[in-house]
Formats: sequence, C-alpha cells, structure tokens
Amino acid sequence: MAKPKVDAGGGIPALLYVWKKGLEAGGFLKLYRRLSSRNACKTCALGMGGQAGGMRNEAGHWPEVCKKSIQAQAGDMAGVVTEEFLARTPLAQLAGMSSAECESLGRVVFPMMAGPADSHYRRISWDEALDRTGAALREAARDGVFFYSSGRSSNEAAFLFQLVARAYGTENIHNCSFYCHAASSVALKEIYGSGTASITLDDLGQADFALVIGANPASNHPRLITQLVKLRERGGRVLVINPLRELGLVRFRIPSSVRSMLFGSDVSDLYLQPHIGADIPLLIALLKGVIERGGVDQEFVEAHTSGWDAVAAFARNSSWDELIEASGVGREEIDRAVALITGAKRGIVLWAMGLTHHEHGVENIKALGNLCLARGWLGREGCGMLPIRGHSNVQGVGSVGVNPVTSRAFRARLEELYGIPLPAGPGLDTYASLEAAHAGKIEAAVLLGGNLYGSNPDSAWGAEALGRIPLITYLTTKFNEGHFKGRGATTLVLPVLARDEEHESTTQESMFNYVRLSDGGSAAVAGEMRSEVGIIAALAERILPAGRFDWSALGSHQRLREEIARVVPGYGPLAEIGRTGREFQIEGRTFHSPAFPTPDQRARFHPVALPAFRPAADQFRLMTLRSEGQFNTVVYEEEDLYRGMTRRDVVMMAAEDATRLGLDEGDRVEVRSEVGAMALVVAIAEIRPGNLAIYYPEANAIVPRRLDPQSGTPAFKSIAVHLERIGAGPGQRSG
Repeated sequence: MAKPKVDAGGGIPALLYVWKKGLEAGGFLKLYRRLSSRNACKTCALGMGGQAGGMRNEAGHWPEVCKKSIQAQAGDMAGVVTEEFLARTPLAQLAGMSSAECESLGRVVFPMMAGPADSHYRRISWDEALDRTGAALREAARDGVFFYSSGRSSNEAAFLFQLVARAYGTENIHNCSFYCHAASSVALKEIYGSGTASITLDDLGQADFALVIGANPASNHPRLITQLVKLRERGGRVLVINPLRELGLVRFRIPSSVRSMLFGSDVSDLYLQPHIGADIPLLIALLKGVIERGGVDQEFVEAHTSGWDAVAAFARNSSWDELIEASGVGREEIDRAVALITGAKRGIVLWAMGLTHHEHGVENIKALGNLCLARGWLGREGCGMLPIRGHSNVQGVGSVGVNPVTSRAFRARLEELYGIPLPAGPGLDTYASLEAAHAGKIEAAVLLGGNLYGSNPDSAWGAEALGRIPLITYLTTKFNEGHFKGRGATTLVLPVLARDEEHESTTQESMFNYVRLSDGGSAAVAGEMRSEVGIIAALAERILPAGRFDWSALGSHQRLREEIARVVPGYGPLAEIGRTGREFQIEGRTFHSPAFPTPDQRARFHPVALPAFRPAADQFRLMTLRSEGQFNTVVYEEEDLYRGMTRRDVVMMAAEDATRLGLDEGDRVEVRSEVGAMALVVAIAEIRPGNLAIYYPEANAIVPRRLDPQSGTPAFKSIAVHLERIGAGPGQRSG
C-alpha cells in the first residue's frame, strides 16, 4: 500500500514547503510581503486578505494562509516565458507538456499568437492582438461567439466582461462553475430560494456538528480544517463521508496552533466510505434513521417547510437492506452516524464536487437538504448549508452576470441603464458552447482566465471542439495545457496582471457571500501585462458602435463598482467600498431566521429517487480527484504527500480488489471506459472495494460526456470502467 510520508496533514512538512517556495520566489521575505498585502487570496473562496490585512479571514483572525495560497503566489513570482523559449520550442512539443510542466514555464509577459500555418507561438503587439480579436468578433454571427470566465477574475472585470458581451449581442456568457458547483446553485435555489451558502463564517464558530461529504478540504481548502478542529475542541462532532479515506480528514497538524503542531488534531469523529455515486441511498438511510430515532424537528418542519410528507414516506418505506447494499455502508456505521446527527443541536453540512460531479448531482444536494431540513438546521445561527467553492471569486463572477441565464430584475436594470434589450431566451452554457464549437457553429471565443480544455470531459473531444473555432483569445497570467492542446485555428494569448498587481483596487466575493476589497500593487515580474478591465475596455472599443459607452469612465474600477451597485441585488454597499474600505455581507442570501426567498417563504423538501447509476458486475466505479499539490487543473507538484503518491499516472484501488485480481502495487493496468483507455500503475489505497480513483485532469481522457440534466454539470465521478492487467491473459481481467 502507498504510505504517506507524514502521519497527519499540515505540520512541519507544510512549513518546510513554505520555505522552499519562498526560495523559488526570490526569498521568503519577498514572498511573505506579497502574501501579507491587503489582497484577497488567489486560491479558494473561503475568504482571506482584503482590507482586514493579508492572511486574515472575514473575522480578522491571523494567520490565515495555506499551501494553496503559497503555491499560487510563488507561481506568479517565479520566472517568465521568453521570446527565445518560444522560438526554440514548437507547438507540437508544448502540446506534450503536462500541467505541472506548463506551470513551471513561468509568467506570460507579452502578447503572442499562433495562426493556422504557424509551428510556434510568436510575439505580437497589443494593437495587433486587440485588432485581430476585434475583427473576428465584428465579422462573426452573434450567436456564433462565446465569452467564458474562470473564477480568478475580479468583480469589476467580470461585470464589464458580461456587459460588453451583452451589448455586443450575445447571451453565450458563462463561467467555470458550470463544470463544478452549478448543481449546487440549482439545488439550493429549489431548497431555500438562494443559490449560495446559507451561512456566514461566524456560523461555523457556533455549530456543534459538521457533516463533510464529497469534499477533501484538507488538500483543497486547508484553512477550513482549522474550523473543523475548533468545532471538535469545543465539544462538537464531525462526520466525514467520502469513498476514499483521506489522511488530512482524519488527522491534521495546524501550523498556527502550537498544540496542534506538537500533538496533532483529530479532524473527524466518524468516517463513512460509501460507494462512488451512492450518496443518495446513504443520505436516505441517514434520514430514515433520524425518523426512527425521533430526531425530526417537527416544529420547524411544520412551521417553515413544505413537501415533508412525501419525503418522509419514501424514507420510511425504503428497505434497510436495499439502502445498505446500494450505499456500501453497513447498518452499524449508519446507526453511529445517526446518533451523531440526532445528538447535535446546531449542524452545518458542507460539500464539494464529490456531490456535484454526477448525472444526479442536483438530486444529491436535494437529498442532503432533506436531511438538513428534517433536523431544523436552516434559518438559525450555527446551522445551514455550505457548498465549498474552489476558486476565489467564482461566486462573485456569477453574481455580477457572467451567466447565460440571469434574473429578470438584473436584465431589466441592464435594459434600463444601458439599453441592452431583454433576450428572447438563455444563452449557451459552458458545455453547450463546446458542443456548438464541435459542430462548427462557433466562430470566435474570448476566455478570461481558466483552462477550459483541461476542464472538459472526453479530452480528445474537447480538443477537437476548441480546434474547430477560427479564433480563440485567451487572457491569462500563465500558460496551461489549454493554450497548447485547446488552440483554435488562430490563437491569441494576452498577458494580464494578477489581482495583487492591479493598479486600482478590485473586489472579490467569498463562499460565505462576503465581499472583500483588494488593494492591488505592483507586478511581480517585468513585462507588458495589462489590467483585465483595460483589455476588455480596449476590445469593446473595437466591437461596439462609437459612443456606445463612456470607456474613459467604465475603465475605472470605482466607476464599475458604482454600476455594479446599481445592477446587482445585494451589492449596494459596493459603490462606497473603494472609499471607505468597508467590506460587507451580501443581504438576502444567508438566513438566521426561518424566512426564505421562496414564494411561500418556506424551505422545500424534495423527493429523491435512488440513482440509476449501476455498474455491471464486471465493472468498477471510478471517480476523478485532485492531489494535495494541485489547485483546480493546475498541478504544482507531482507528489501527493497525503496519499503517499510520487507520480500521477496511478489508479488507486482497494487491497481487497488487488488481491482478487492478482495485482500488486506498481503493476501496470489499463482502465477503460466507453470513450477511451489509460495505461496506469496500481496504487493500493484505503478506498471502498469496487471503486477506483484517478487524478484529474489527466483522467478526462476517459470521462464520458454525460451531464446532470438539471444543471449541465459533467459527471466527472460515478464512471463505469473496466480494469485489465496490461498483457493479461484469459481470466486476468477485472471481469
């Protein structure tokens, strides 16, 4: 079995890593100064920095920093891509680079392009880059263009981005959340009328129970582990549900706590390992147990919810044997979990892509919501639901309109203020845009950050789709695989400033619906990088009629904040944030009283059926996942410290399955789905037997293009695959 080099997450290895990254970034003090600047964190949406000062969360606690923050900051400070490198490195060679190799190339510091006949990227001027993009957009049919943004951008740039796109005439405006938390937004709107978290950071400090399901915050949101440990230290309980036993969710050494560093901290009280894609039967089993134990908050259910009777009847009538068989979790463990749930007064449920990346992703969250509502854990302090957002402003980008479907109130304001007519229907979302591109219906695309290629299921298909677009313009800080494997016929790469390099302040929204103010600063490296707002405004001047907007005004971040305050519900205080520095909680999204923005002001239960996902007897269930040395599609380190992996071309499987198939650690196998196959190395892990795990984004090569029909989110998990030893004879297959 692959053995981690550490006995807990965090600790001394994390501190040594900080020192190492400091050396790579030109010195620890240099790195520390940038981390401690008054700018929101560049990585997850938990919330850090802003006007409270660097390395502080919304509550002002210091120090709040993690390996992800350090990786992103150090990456922006180490090295640049030179003209000499581009001249000696053909595109064919660049296309063979891994995500980690792309990240190691350094910052993009001047505009470049590669045309249909080019074998290399070549440097071009800003005027040429903007003129080429503008010409392609002017000549294209408006429904043959899409605009895409990652969660890295600021609210100011994202608002201007969607405003220009809509004034240009397209609704094909979308962001990376359609490939991660769109299922959460859809489900939460149906549960309590708002598509974001129902809690604030303070609520985590008042809860006495947390259910962490389908998430690995120890690797992806390390600062959240501090909150879970504090919860346990004050007598609370933590239940973790994950098919793979993650070291950092069992034990963690928190660098900011001397006691935790010396002795370690237990993170979870109970750890359940269901089958991949079997969260619904487990959640129904937990609800059934709560009902049978008399743990339903009847007063809350009767006074503040609707739809309970049908949900309760389904749970009561469900067979224990069927739920246990479908989930893979035994009755004794379920009973222990029910005891924790019913013994708590104030509970919070937290989840990430382990719940959303399924064809039944929305249904997963509805099932979780049913359990939460049955216990009365909504509309009170210390209670509620928290989707763990993975990018620092992905929620804000959606709030300010980077979305193919916006509210009628939002669109009415755009029509009133800017003369942009209400659309006849929604635009194309992320996957629909790629489908249109594959069909040859997209003529141009503008991508504000991110790695759209690396985020797609069926990566060969994704590369074909992007390759059929006549012109793609990328705005980015660094190279990623998408710039080489996701090129259009003509591809432009434009260098942008990171948020802590902007000449004017910017704002970001945390996963707790809290808006932060970032000061900006100076560029970490020398080059021709420009502000995202400046680039978008310059492009707008080339594609919109003269006089359409006052670009001298809308190029100002302060003026953009004033416009956002006029358009976006709950964002009124944004107009003054640049002058006062007063960060704020968005009104109407978090609930400390049981009155919800639904037609009847009640939260809603939803009947949820058992999922149709049922692999054949000769198949495994596969999920894709990220490593501890990774952020989204960006791989910083090949080693996965907490899982004991030193390489990424591995398939994690249970020792029981390996023994049954006559496999040993290090054996080479082929994992095959309906769309492709991968040659991988066996790594024994603590995963539920019958289940496998492979690193993302590499695993996209075998991820089928199947979507959750309600949210459009691809099913990067719950994939049915065969496994076979390479060179195996008869009888040595997985089935």
